[in-house]
Amino acid sequence: MSQIFLKLPFLLELFFNGIFILVYSLKLTDRLPRNWSVEFINQFLEVGTFIIPFVLFFSVVINYLASRGIDDYLRRFVFSLVVFIPMVITWGDTEFAFWLSSAHLLSTILSLYDSNEDEEGNEIEMDLSGMPRNRFSMTALLRHISLKPAQVILFSFAGVILLGTFLLMLPIASATGESFNFVDSLFMAASAVCVTGLTTISVGEQYSIFGQGVILLLIQIGGLSIMTFYASMTIILGRSMGMKSKIMMLDIFDAQSLEDVFNMIFDIIKYTLVIELWGGLLLTVGFVMEGFEFGQALYYGIFHSVSAFCNAGFSLFDTSLESFGTKPLINGTIMVLIVLGGLGFTVLKELRLTVTGRRSIVRLSAHTKIVIVTSAILVFSAAVFIFFGEFLNALDGYTLWEKMQISLFQSITLRTAGFNSLPLGNLHSYTLYMMCLYMFIGGSPGSTAGGIKTTTLAILIQSIVATIKNEKSVHIFDRRISSAVVVRTIAITFISLILVSVFILVMMRIENKQSFLSVMFEVVSASGTVGLSLGITTLLSPMGKLVITLVMFIGRIGPLTLLLAIGQRENKAGKFDYPEGRIMIG
Repeated sequence: MSQIFLKLPFLLELFFNGIFILVYSLKLTDRLPRNWSVEFINQFLEVGTFIIPFVLFFSVVINYLASRGIDDYLRRFVFSLVVFIPMVITWGDTEFAFWLSSAHLLSTILSLYDSNEDEEGNEIEMDLSGMPRNRFSMTALLRHISLKPAQVILFSFAGVILLGTFLLMLPIASATGESFNFVDSLFMAASAVCVTGLTTISVGEQYSIFGQGVILLLIQIGGLSIMTFYASMTIILGRSMGMKSKIMMLDIFDAQSLEDVFNMIFDIIKYTLVIELWGGLLLTVGFVMEGFEFGQALYYGIFHSVSAFCNAGFSLFDTSLESFGTKPLINGTIMVLIVLGGLGFTVLKELRLTVTGRRSIVRLSAHTKIVIVTSAILVFSAAVFIFFGEFLNALDGYTLWEKMQISLFQSITLRTAGFNSLPLGNLHSYTLYMMCLYMFIGGSPGSTAGGIKTTTLAILIQSIVATIKNEKSVHIFDRRISSAVVVRTIAITFISLILVSVFILVMMRIENKQSFLSVMFEVVSASGTVGLSLGITTLLSPMGKLVITLVMFIGRIGPLTLLLAIGQRENKAGKFDYPEGRIMIG
């Protein structure tokens, strides 16, 4: 079968379905040119609604003929059937045709990219002179573009944020049917993908079920990280990754082999589904006990379970979880979900092996020990600070048990999750400043949390201790920390401090009507992807919202990753060491 004939379904889909998607999108967002005939547009969409299934059917048939059998077809093109069958069932529905054709077109583009990767090892076509023939094609151009893992992470997050922005701008995402503006949609999409939780639009009141579903999907994608989600979907759909993707996965996951990568991905999928399902069921019971109908309680339970495990802090209630601050089943479940999501999947796996008796506590890795000990110290120290600092202030009027409960809840959600069971505006200024310090630290590496991470703090403190003791190396739990890791730790901390300070200065200039504490709290919360606010998020100017959006983006991918994506260069052979220079410090 000729290559031109094989590409014909994609060309037809790109041309006809692409035009249909574009026109319908412009109509949804009310951005059709004024000189276009409304009657003609409606007729075009009506005709397109009936023709699109034929285009997809043609694509299904050609892909099947080009496959090596039913198994190969299902492995590579099962998503085409997943889209085509409901499109036939809903034949004639323009809105369904739009969404299904959009999903199929995106899948087709991704499958073309994967097939190009698989063909990289094939024989290269030569010209008469014996040199490789230069093919002027987009795929050939993309093949020569070599992106570092840091750059892949950067562009992946940016791409998902832009896609989420477009979806949240659609009228169907609004509870009133009116489109939200670009800045607010970008802010909400970035907050969801970066699992922050800051909002300029009420999720529960102003978004429709579709809009809330988009936000929940963006939270899940952002919480698992883009590359993990991509690999997970590839495995679930039964498709294979190209060699370039496999090599990149090894670098991103810091794994020794492809087997380790896939085992890690399977563990992430398994832990995520089990924990979020468990949390959703318990929260459903809790909301039913609070008087919600079962269907609504189930929806609220699933939404808040995903939001809590991904450490996103999004809530369907305008006052977050203030109404449930003294409800043990609800806030207790939320606390456990946040802790599990903030520890990291590597730590969860080791803890599972310990609980099942397959590994003793003494055999836990140094990383797991550091994460658990540091996280416990941070949680209980913050709880004690809030308990005694607000005992006669924000906590006044609660019983002793309720004060302990609220203090522990707020200390756990403080460093990354963004839920609050107390009105933050009622807290003392020194309590809010303490919160900024904990938000800056954040959660643990390999988790859904942000911040400089708990391991960074532990290594930083131990390096200070080693300096005071005049020791030449840093040791934690009878393990020596390499000099490269110590240097990286100092770099992450210093870069984060500089970026936060610069953005605080910028926001003070833009939002000069807000207090310094409110601005600092907002910036630190965004950089740590926490989501707590003193109530100024909705009052920000468009420029202020864009700045906070950038802060959330940098906070999610990590400031060091951002700098590596911008400034990393190829390693060149012939490196040499410079002589040591003696410099006085201190």
